[in-house]
Amino acid sequence: MIQNDLHLPSRRKHCDERRRESAPLGLHPVGASLDEVRGLLTVQVRQEQEAQGYGDTELMKLCCVQLFNAGSLEDVLLIWQAKSASMDADCSIDVQLLCGSGLAQTKAYLSCLCLPEADAALQRLAQCEAAGDFEDFSAETYSALHAAYYAP
Repeated sequence: MIQNDLHLPSRRKHCDERRRESAPLGLHPVGASLDEVRGLLTVQVRQEQEAQGYGDTELMKLCCVQLFNAGSLEDVLLIWQAKSASMDADCSIDVQLLCGSGLAQTKAYLSCLCLPEADAALQRLAQCEAAGDFEDFSAETYSALHAAYYAP
């Protein structure tokens, strides 16, 4: 484990480079740029699942915000995989980022899938909704909050 720690500066440099690659795509990428975001997020999820801290959770969150803004239901499970990759990722990636198409649409989509990860995401949404985490939620307002957060 100590050997891995010796490589942290180079891994951080690599993560910083990846973040810079995703940032020029903006918070609202389209078309092929969305495929780049999905690919980048998939790699980061895999690294974070390998060992907590191997993935860049800041970059993972940025990718999730970009996919949230695209509003495609097909990205919900990828965002869930990112959120559930580790405890750090779970804390970094808000559950609301699953709902770029809206809460009701996301819940309906997940309930139609016969997958354990869809059930887990649906359960988390239900828990968070019951706790008031989605009170007055709208994708537009949530997107605006992230635009302010990422503004230079």
